[in-house]
Amino acid sequence: MIIALTGGIASGKSTVAQTLAKLGAYVIDADKLGHHAYLAGSAAFDQVVATFGENVVGTDGEIDRRALGGKVFGNPEALKQLTDIVWPAIRAMAEQAIKQAQAEQPERHVVLEAAVLIEAGWHDLGDAVWVVTAPPEVAIARASARDGIEPAAVQARIDSQISNEERLTYADQVFENTGALDQLIEQVESRWQALDS
Repeated sequence: MIIALTGGIASGKSTVAQTLAKLGAYVIDADKLGHHAYLAGSAAFDQVVATFGENVVGTDGEIDRRALGGKVFGNPEALKQLTDIVWPAIRAMAEQAIKQAQAEQPERHVVLEAAVLIEAGWHDLGDAVWVVTAPPEVAIARASARDGIEPAAVQARIDSQISNEERLTYADQVFENTGALDQLIEQVESRWQALDS
C-alpha cells in the first residue's frame, strides 16, 4: 500500500512519518527530493536559471536557495513559475522512488511524505491520503518554540498554505495532533496495525 502523508506547519507530519518508518514503512520525503530536484546538470536546474537568472547560482555551481527564495517570496507569480518547474521534477523522482521500493520489497508499505501533497497534485500517487492536523494556535506555538521565530512569521507561513479544512476534503485517515506526542504516536500505531488486519 502507498500512503500519501501530508499536514501543515508544526502539525506533527514528520513525527508521523518517523513513527511509520520505525514501524517498518519505507518513507519517501518529498522535501529531500526537492533538494535534489534542481541539482546542477538537471533539466530543472537549467529551467530555474533560464527563468530567474544566473544570479541564483551560488559559488558552488548549485542553486542558491536563499537567493532563489528572495525572488519568489511574496511574489505569487514567480512562486508559480518555480513550482511549475520543480513540482513535476519532484513528482517524477517520487514515482521512481515508489517503483523502486515496491520492486525491492513488494509487501512493504510505502509512505510519501509531502507538505505540498495536495497543492502539487501528488495525492493521486497514494492508495490513501493521511492528513495530520493541529489547530493554528497550537501549530504557531509549536513552530515558534521549535524554530525560534516570531508567531506572526509562523502565521504568515500558515496563511500561505492551504487550510486544514481543504486538506481534510482529501483525507482517508485524519490524525488530530492537539495533545501530547505519545497520543499522536498511539494513533499512528493503531492505524498501522489496522492496515494488515
